[in-house]
Amino acid sequence: MSRVIPIHAMDDFKQRSREALNNPGQRKNFRSAMDFLQAKRRGQFPDEEALQSLRELGASIRRYSLAHLPRLLEQLERNLTARGVQVHWARDGAQANAIALGIAQKVSAKTIVKGKSMVSEEIGFNHAMQAAGIAALESDMGEYIVQLAGEAPSHIIMPAIHKTKQEIATLFARELPGVAYTEDVDALIQIGRRVLRRQFAQADIGLSGVNFAVAQTGTLCLVENEGNGRMCTTVPRVHIAITGIEKVVEKLEHVPPLLSLLTRSATGQAVTTYVNFISGPRQPDELDGPDEVHLILLDNGRTQAYADEQLRATLQCIRCGACMNHCPVYARIGGHAYGTTYPGPIGAIISPHLLGLESTYPLAFASTLCGACSEVCPVKIPIPDLLVRLRNEAMDKVDDDEGSLRGSGAARSVVDTTIWSVWSQVYGRLGLYRLASWFMSRGRALSPNEQGGWTRSRTPLIPAPKRLRDLLKERKP
Repeated sequence: MSRVIPIHAMDDFKQRSREALNNPGQRKNFRSAMDFLQAKRRGQFPDEEALQSLRELGASIRRYSLAHLPRLLEQLERNLTARGVQVHWARDGAQANAIALGIAQKVSAKTIVKGKSMVSEEIGFNHAMQAAGIAALESDMGEYIVQLAGEAPSHIIMPAIHKTKQEIATLFARELPGVAYTEDVDALIQIGRRVLRRQFAQADIGLSGVNFAVAQTGTLCLVENEGNGRMCTTVPRVHIAITGIEKVVEKLEHVPPLLSLLTRSATGQAVTTYVNFISGPRQPDELDGPDEVHLILLDNGRTQAYADEQLRATLQCIRCGACMNHCPVYARIGGHAYGTTYPGPIGAIISPHLLGLESTYPLAFASTLCGACSEVCPVKIPIPDLLVRLRNEAMDKVDDDEGSLRGSGAARSVVDTTIWSVWSQVYGRLGLYRLASWFMSRGRALSPNEQGGWTRSRTPLIPAPKRLRDLLKERKP
């Protein structure tokens, strides 16, 4: 049903951004959607003092969880195992897919129905299963739409936010047998639900993400609005949950503050329609639930971020998408321009750990550093500071230091290095500076009209006809 969508090469990022900027319809849709989501969030946080107090609490919980991450992960594994959940560890996407494939082959699975899971997008789960002859169907309505269209999600909370109802109507009429064209939104949703409802009963495996994993109780927490997550985790005979290793918290009482921040920041809801707590497979006295529950804990570059005291803050993220909703860059170019699973500000700081800085460094420069993302982040991630750090890493001298990011120095070039070396020499020596400034002021007519990135949106820089020191000399009595 879907085609493989590779991670876009970063050398095409500027071109994709220009194409998005030149698409007035898309820009209008995104601007309208972002304004709506911002207003919804503001409506949920009318008391600024209460908001800041809750943000500080959420940030403290996430920082505490990360500070004790190794211990909490071991505790989570022990308690889940005691409850009958089979825990698997994956160092990267390929290993995670291999583990899931092994489970599927063991139970002779032919179909997998999926709840919403950005981690499964991150590792290319659907395509790995399809390559092995196993159908993987998205059941979240937004994910189902983009899968049907052969596209990737453009937002981590609302995957199909880039599509209009007319485009969805055309898609359903073209791809679903016997479906007539209609622009009625309720009718479109019902069409999708009728198709998906049959899949839950027929699927051999249900796959889900995890919002939070509670170490002390061995509990997996999953929030959603459509009920598909509950269906995926209870109807098929096998449930596979997959999550990044950073999603663990210590205590059950740590979950409510984070849920309150997550749902209100993401969709402007006080609480989502469904809040699921999963603690094991079906017991003998229970009427429903899977026979097997598996949890795959994924690293995939997260330990690289964890090892650096500053970059560790990246892992505080609870995937609410608020930073995207308030980012002036994301609002203008949309999610697909980024070419990564996680777009927007959070994508710019997490993708270098998942894919390597050499593949993603342009994203760190695609920011105004206005700070809007940091102001609305419910767990107070200092995103602008991390973007500056990644910019410096990208331009840093390439070495084999174990403390460096994978791909450090990827943006460094001989031309740039030479220019800044000359600049340093000139500005570091008074005599050279005076001589250079004299030549620049006298030769201002030779200033080029094309000055790289500067003149793409600005007028050329032309030296003043007289230096400041010359003007000051003329003013002397």
